[in-house]
Amino acid sequence: MGNTFYFSWEPELMHWLQIHMNTLCVNLASLVTLFGEELVIVVILGYIYWCYDKKMGIYLGINFCMAGIWNTMLKNIFMRRRPYFDNTSVICLKPVKSGADIYDINAQGFSFPSGHSGNSAAVYGSIARFSKKRWMAVTAVGITLLVGCSRFCLGVHYPTDVLCGWLLGLFAIFFIPWLQKKFKKKWVFYLFLFLISLPGCLYCKTSDYYSALGMSVGFYLGNLFEEKYVQFKNTRNIGKCVIRLAIGGVIYFGLNTLMKLPFDPQLLSSATALAYLIRVFRYAILLFIIVAVYPMAFDKLEKLRKKDA
Repeated sequence: MGNTFYFSWEPELMHWLQIHMNTLCVNLASLVTLFGEELVIVVILGYIYWCYDKKMGIYLGINFCMAGIWNTMLKNIFMRRRPYFDNTSVICLKPVKSGADIYDINAQGFSFPSGHSGNSAAVYGSIARFSKKRWMAVTAVGITLLVGCSRFCLGVHYPTDVLCGWLLGLFAIFFIPWLQKKFKKKWVFYLFLFLISLPGCLYCKTSDYYSALGMSVGFYLGNLFEEKYVQFKNTRNIGKCVIRLAIGGVIYFGLNTLMKLPFDPQLLSSATALAYLIRVFRYAILLFIIVAVYPMAFDKLEKLRKKDA
C-alpha cells in the first residue's frame, strides 16, 4: 500500500547521517522531535492562549489547525511510503506510533509531507510573526530547523517531506491572516475555512485528517463562543499560569481518554465512516471545552487560590 518515490540522494544522505550518529545523537534527535508533537504543542498553545496572550493564541490556533488539515490532505493524495519501507539502508529509530508494527502503514501513516515539520513551522513561525521580536524569530527558525532535520535523521521522513512540511507551515502563517482580512465577519471566515477543509472527506483514509478536522471545528466554535459569552482575561502571574496549565492538561488528556470509553476499541481504530465521524465529534467537543468552557472557571479558580492563600 502506498507509493514509493524519492531522489537517490535522500536515502544516501539519511544512511550517511545514521551511521555517524551515536547513542547521544539519537537521543538528542528524539528529544528535539518532541517539539513538533502533540504534547509539547498543546502545552505551548495552552500557555499562550490561557495565560500569555489570547489574541496570539487564536492566531496560532487557526494556523496550526489549517496547516494540520492541509498536511493530512496532501498525505492522502501522495500516499508516500516512509523511507525505511523501501530502503534497507535507512533505519527507523523512532516510530510515529510506538508499539505498532513499524511496517504497518495504517499505524505509522504516510510520509509526505512531514507533519512535525509543518507543525513546528506553523506554531513557532506564528509566535515569531505575531510577536515581531527578533529573538523569537531566531528561536523559531532554530527549533523549526532542528525538528525537521531530526525527522530524517531518525529515518521516518525523507528530506523532501521535511522541506514540504516547512513550506506548508510558512504558507499557513502568511496566507491565513491575508485571507482573514477578506472577511468582515469572523464566523463567515471560519465557515469558509471549514468548507475548504471538507474535500478531504471524499478521499482521506487516515485518522489524522479527521482529528485535524474535528480540532478545527471545535476551535472555531469555541473561539466564537468565548468571545461572546466568556471573555476571560490573560495572566502573567506564575502561580495562576501553573494552575491553568495543570488543570487544562488534565482536562485535555483526561477527556480525550474518557470519550473513547463508550466505544469498542476495534471500531475506533477501524477505517470506517462511523469511526471517522466519532473522531471528528470527539475532537470537536474536546477543543470546544478547552477553548470556551474551561476558561469560564478561571474566576472561580482565582477565588479558590486567594481563599487557600
